[in-house]
Amino acid sequence: MSIPPAITRTPLADLSETDLTAFLDERRAEYAALKARGLALDLTRGKPSSAQLDLADRLLELPTTTRDRAGADVRNYGGLDGLAELREIFAELLGVEPQQVVCGGNSSLTLMWDVLAYLLLFGAPESTQGWSQDEKVTFVCPVPGYDRHFSMLADFGIEMVTVPMHADGPDVPAVEALVRDDPSVKGMWVVPTYANPSGAVCSQEVAAALASMPTAAPDFRIFWDNAYAFHHLTEEEAKSADILTLSAASGNPNRPLMFASTSKITYAGAGVSVFAASTENRTWYLKHLAMAAIGPDKVNHLRHVEFFGSADGVRDHMRRHREIIAPKFAAVDVALTSALEGLGVAEWTRPTGGYFVNLDVLDGTASRVVQLAKEAGIALTPAGASFPYGQDPRDRNIRLAPTFPSLEQVETAMAGVGTCVALAAAEKLAVGV
Repeated sequence: MSIPPAITRTPLADLSETDLTAFLDERRAEYAALKARGLALDLTRGKPSSAQLDLADRLLELPTTTRDRAGADVRNYGGLDGLAELREIFAELLGVEPQQVVCGGNSSLTLMWDVLAYLLLFGAPESTQGWSQDEKVTFVCPVPGYDRHFSMLADFGIEMVTVPMHADGPDVPAVEALVRDDPSVKGMWVVPTYANPSGAVCSQEVAAALASMPTAAPDFRIFWDNAYAFHHLTEEEAKSADILTLSAASGNPNRPLMFASTSKITYAGAGVSVFAASTENRTWYLKHLAMAAIGPDKVNHLRHVEFFGSADGVRDHMRRHREIIAPKFAAVDVALTSALEGLGVAEWTRPTGGYFVNLDVLDGTASRVVQLAKEAGIALTPAGASFPYGQDPRDRNIRLAPTFPSLEQVETAMAGVGTCVALAAAEKLAVGV
């Protein structure tokens, strides 16, 4: 994606009262024209578009056999850890060993929920009791972050403390300060590659620090959600840090729990999910899973094995995804640059992968921007959604999801968002004039 040329403007905060009033009047006129268009556009969720889903339609003709390579009938019970062929494909993609991998149903969120429930009910392999027996359980949450992670913790009554998410991953000193002396801090979330929503990529150095840092809780866990590990937007493909090897080398082999899925690769509702961990964690997980299941959908596993063929088949497939969605991300940048560059009221990411653009607007105006957009027929994710309990203390963060609409709709919606951001900022600044 090319970066639009810089636009020279006077920051709104530096305008005279007369010029700021004129700017505000112009934005109000633009907004009135925007509302008059009667738009109905939705940028709320990071869903694949129909064109992306079409890329996987050959799945509907597969599998061509009912036997795996060992000759077992995939229609029958068994194989709790998933089809060996599929585990090998994703082991290569994630940089782990096949014997560390379990393949399940369509949703990695379900895997995360199950693992968290098992920890609360039964405790980790090195625990003497379930976490729910403790007076308090706390998770570290890098922000901005993935709202479904936060809502899952809230559902279980787990307390959340935040740390900043930087371009190279979570703020390590802030994390270390929280986990060093407080045994109630049992875990943390990390989206290591093209993080939701910032697009950040966790560096090897940050991953190594998280893997080796002292923790008061001996059963501390890192929920390493590699949901976007293969979702590159440029030819320069970021490589995920090898958290399992780093943790094992640091004497903490059980610390990381890795998750991934094909929800945004093949069919969101009929894909496959992946769990990877140490041998001890994997055995622990399968022990409890065996009480709830006799085996996953191995027919769907085989279908995906035939569809991809190999790890390189997944990579080739994702390049076709990139051709569809990269222009939409470029359109977001062009629209925001055109409307906001130089005004000093907004910053946004130019991600090289993932599904979102992170937009930070003038403090105290994000909710107003979302309201203005809604009234103009443009649905955005609620302000603060990328923070625990939906509460952004600065009311400035908005997550943009450009994948689902058409390119033309993205261009129209983002031009409108630019108008709303500028109008909300001018309103706030004009109050103090």
